Amino acid sequence: MDALDVAFVLFPNVTQLDLTGPVQVLSRLGNTTVHLVAKSLKPVMTDAGFSINPTCTFEDCPQPNIVCVPGGAGADDAMLDHELMAWLQAVSGGADWITSVCTGSLVLGAAGLLRGKQATSHWLSRPVLADFGAIPMEQRVVVDGKFVTGGGVTAGIDFALTLMAMIRGEEHAKLVQLMLEYDPQPPFLSGSPENADQHIVRRVRELTSRSQVERQAKVSAASEKLRI
Repeated sequence: MDALDVAFVLFPNVTQLDLTGPVQVLSRLGNTTVHLVAKSLKPVMTDAGFSINPTCTFEDCPQPNIVCVPGGAGADDAMLDHELMAWLQAVSGGADWITSVCTGSLVLGAAGLLRGKQATSHWLSRPVLADFGAIPMEQRVVVDGKFVTGGGVTAGIDFALTLMAMIRGEEHAKLVQLMLEYDPQPPFLSGSPENADQHIVRRVRELTSRSQVERQAKVSAASEKLRI
């Protein structure tokens, strides 16, 4: 079983489940080292009010086989982070898999890595992937060559199991799924805009309208830098 280095990016105000869901799965790939990479080794605050400790920095992280970028509100500033963009561009060529969860795909897009690639994101932000030359797809997990992107937050577990099956085989992925007792049975049929009550969809759009405007502004700024 080949050794694997998996690098998860940490940035302030990251959605912790975008990160910790896939970490829990991919740490069980076998013969695998998980790296939590950030600018420094200082604790990084998540959107849940607790911090996560990086294990390495952009400077000393070994070349990863798998790169995973989580999302969250902090992805907006991450798109304009020069050091993060430079690191993603530097390691992408040597990585076997370039991946993301939720709005982490916008960060990959801002690094210029998704041009012409099919990709997904959180449903609220999926359309703006086109600003980076990506092809937005209304799917929970999208695979396009070595690029694997997951939808919003909880889709990170589906994404990680999909990736695991491609790397270690379906049998291994099924074994891990059972060990984690990943057997979703949500109490409400309200997990996507397609099956949620439309008044709830409208309410979510209202509640996030300001943040979406702010995100679009930063996406526009990030995409403009790609054209310079």
